[in-house]
Amino acid sequence: MDIVTLLGTIIGFGLVLTAIMLGGNLSLFVDIPSLMITVGGTLASTSVTFPLGDVVESFGGALSLFVKKKGRVEDVVNIMVRIAEISRREGLIALENIQTENPILKKACQLIADNADPQLIRDTLSIEIGTMKRRHTVSVEVFTKMAGYAPAFGMIGTLIGLVQMLSKLDDPKAIGPAMAVAIITTFYGSIMANMIFLPFAGKMKARTTQEELQLMIIFEGAKSILENNNPRLVYEKLSSFEPPKERKQRGG
Repeated sequence: MDIVTLLGTIIGFGLVLTAIMLGGNLSLFVDIPSLMITVGGTLASTSVTFPLGDVVESFGGALSLFVKKKGRVEDVVNIMVRIAEISRREGLIALENIQTENPILKKACQLIADNADPQLIRDTLSIEIGTMKRRHTVSVEVFTKMAGYAPAFGMIGTLIGLVQMLSKLDDPKAIGPAMAVAIITTFYGSIMANMIFLPFAGKMKARTTQEELQLMIIFEGAKSILENNNPRLVYEKLSSFEPPKERKQRGG
């Protein structure tokens, strides 16, 4: 689990809720019609903009931001070095028995075991990288669009509330509550855009860059193992992907 993403989301909402409770009654900020306009309108427009499958997959990707722990470059380097050690000790064919939950790594091990041409490995992983980037790009676009739709529907809700408020000008006591409800929809839209959709889109972009780097490490590691399965040489090449501080600690 990615604790940082979960913690950041909890802290953000916690601070907003605390500020509301310190300044008044939390129930004043709960309005079902406003939620219907902002949440329902945002989801409806998003479903029109994108195929339903892409929308569902994007929400699944957002959930994975909490469930899936952020991978580290050092861990991928270590894995490729261990694979090099196995291939040197037991032969390339032994890599067929490597057990991993990473399907790309499993495919790379199979290609190494088959003594595939490095160009084939490059082409295969290039396709995997391209597919992954296209999938993530769609998810980022979905949440970016939702970040634009939410405040817009918040404003629509505000306009609806203002029309209802103006219809009650003959009752001064009703103007205040009606104005509060009108403003709440804009509040909902801003919260959804700036505390959910935009942060998730940004995190997905970061994850895309990270996963692309990890696939490059797998490719370079597989290529190095085929060319020279000396674990030390494999590490020396792959260590270029590591942060200098980590590289220095391990190299020393």
